Amino acid sequence: MGPVPALHEPLKKILGGSTAKVMAEHLDLHTAGDLLHHYPRRYAERGELTRLADLPLDEHVTVVAQVAKAAMKTFNHGKGVRLEVVVTDGSGSLTLVFFGRGAYAREKELIPGRRGMFAGKVSVFNRTRQLLHPDYELLDRDSGADAAEAFAGRLLPIYPACKQFQSWKLTKAVDTLLDLFEAEQWQGLTDPLPPSLRDGRGLAELPDAFRKVHRPRTKADIEDARARLKWDEAFVLQVALARRRHADSQLPAVARKPVAGGILDAFDAKLPFTLTEGQRTVSAEIFDDLATEHPMHRLLQGEVGSGKTMVALRAMLGVVDAGGQAAMLAPTEVLAQQHHRSVVEMMGELAEGGMLGGAEHGTKVVLLTGSMGTAARRQALLDLVTGEAGIVIGTHALIEDKVQFHDLGLVVVDEQHRFGVEQRDALRSKGKQPPHLLVMTATPIPRTVAMTVFGDLETSVLDQLPAGRSPIATHVVPAKDKPHFLARTWERVREEIEGGHQAYVVCPRIGDDLGEENGTKAAAKRGAGGSGGTEGDAEQAAEGDGERRPPLAVVDVAEQLTKGPLKGLRVEVLHGRMQPEAKDDVMRRFAAGEVDVLVATTVIEVGVNVPNSTVMVIMDADRFGVSQLHQLRGRVGRGSAPGLCLLVTDAPEASPARARLGAVAGTLDGFELSRIDLEQRREGDVLGQAQSGVRSSLRMLAVIDDEEIIAAAREEAAAVVAADPELEGLPELRTALDALLDEEREQYLDKG
Repeated sequence: MGPVPALHEPLKKILGGSTAKVMAEHLDLHTAGDLLHHYPRRYAERGELTRLADLPLDEHVTVVAQVAKAAMKTFNHGKGVRLEVVVTDGSGSLTLVFFGRGAYAREKELIPGRRGMFAGKVSVFNRTRQLLHPDYELLDRDSGADAAEAFAGRLLPIYPACKQFQSWKLTKAVDTLLDLFEAEQWQGLTDPLPPSLRDGRGLAELPDAFRKVHRPRTKADIEDARARLKWDEAFVLQVALARRRHADSQLPAVARKPVAGGILDAFDAKLPFTLTEGQRTVSAEIFDDLATEHPMHRLLQGEVGSGKTMVALRAMLGVVDAGGQAAMLAPTEVLAQQHHRSVVEMMGELAEGGMLGGAEHGTKVVLLTGSMGTAARRQALLDLVTGEAGIVIGTHALIEDKVQFHDLGLVVVDEQHRFGVEQRDALRSKGKQPPHLLVMTATPIPRTVAMTVFGDLETSVLDQLPAGRSPIATHVVPAKDKPHFLARTWERVREEIEGGHQAYVVCPRIGDDLGEENGTKAAAKRGAGGSGGTEGDAEQAAEGDGERRPPLAVVDVAEQLTKGPLKGLRVEVLHGRMQPEAKDDVMRRFAAGEVDVLVATTVIEVGVNVPNSTVMVIMDADRFGVSQLHQLRGRVGRGSAPGLCLLVTDAPEASPARARLGAVAGTLDGFELSRIDLEQRREGDVLGQAQSGVRSSLRMLAVIDDEEIIAAAREEAAAVVAADPELEGLPELRTALDALLDEEREQYLDKG
């Protein structure tokens, strides 16, 4: 090993122990590299002032402002003093408050006309926004001409900071670090971008980018630095994905070609409808992949109800024809049971292979979940190892060591974002050779996110709904502004049921939780259209502070509805804490039409198929994400009657929550909605859910806005990896990659 590369140098060596400790504890910054990559959130010009009118409450902020007036006040009959300083920026003003002895010292410094950076947590007192005991740094402290000159020209970096370590302290720390690197002429810095790529795209050199991002002289400097640093992130990530794809493509697999006259043909022959063009195209892509001697790695995206399960099932049957077994993995037991039920229904007597009355081409379809009884489990495991079962559907229990397959040829994974790369690897090791892999997701993923998160998979999209599906009308019901709309909601539910249909009512919480009872009953009563509940609670909900009333609960809402607006109808509840048999029983009776209204949590989000249900009421709809609402809505309108989805909310008209619900009501296009969803949630959350370790590496890149960079980086990465899979000619890139992957591995271990 040579000397420690400069980027790995611990901060305590450079900045001293106490400073390093605060930075490690509160900002998660440990090395020189961490600090260099801790980019400013924005820049203030020394002459310019931050918009005080836009300050968020309860957040730690740093503002640049000018002192307008300062006054010393006494309270408690003259025993106490406080200094109130009003600072302004033209857009608004903010009051700084200092109590006690420190007030006198500050009175001398904070005189009208002085400018400074002020940092603290924004609170409201007497309708005035204030910072209590803020830290500050005056910007015009030095009087010399040189100081004034240096002062006027610079853009002030404002860093993501915290109470214990303000933005200007970060500026000083970064300055120390940059001076150190400059003195060493950036010797220890490795540049991950190949020079040809850097020059070809006119990107700044790395030291230059760090200088410009932390000490910009002009706005153009910031742009240059960002363009370069975004490329680093996109490129290193895409190289990691390209190498994974390359390694996967080198793996051997058994080609699985469907056989004429087998179970797939028998299945197709008895289908009561024709496949949509989209289903046919995607099936052809899948069968082409299955016929090669390298494992398929395909992501199948399709709206709720676009017929993904049908496509996956046909692939599974094709593999069974070719002598292999297929496994389908679902994220929860409820889902595994639902998939099992729907696959068995679709296959009919073909799912009874080896039984009396079963078809000659049939095969056994077994279910394997953690909560099964010992005897059933033993039988399922036996059917797998002997090859008696061609298809197995289960939860993560399938990945356990005890589970042995006769010859696993295909793995279908439902809802990838709950299923990490390491589980895919564990399943892969079950085959004699790596099995083919098909990942299904009903969450439409914009192209860039697919390239970033699922960059190691090829993508197929099912974007038309099968024939015979009815459109779904969606409306927002503002329960608080217009209570009569809510009353009308329950009338609509009754009308649908009198017309022979069924309804879902979805709530964000189960209820019956200990310690959460106070207030929920009253809220539920109001939610179901009764009176009760305090008027104030929803305003607070809109503020998003701790005082929100608890979300409406299944148990309470069901009780209110049976006593009130839906009296006399058959109302049942369904939620995740019920025993599996009880859940199954309710679902079976709902599917059979013996239940009119199912009051449920989001357990119904995926996989429940009851074509007779035509209306869904979502209570407290503003508490669900955009994509989740879209998923839920896909449960109605699955038959020939049109679907209706009513989004009930207490959110005030002008709130972002209402805008979100309006977007859902306004379009049935899941891709459009997922874009809105991402723009609102910041992609960190999406990436974080989707693939551990990736989020930590994206600091500058915004997945939605930087589509061109990501696409270009993907092409460059593919070319680099094709020419030099081991990156032997690019040692700096390998170093950067190792750093990224180490971080990922650590993340995995943490998650384990």
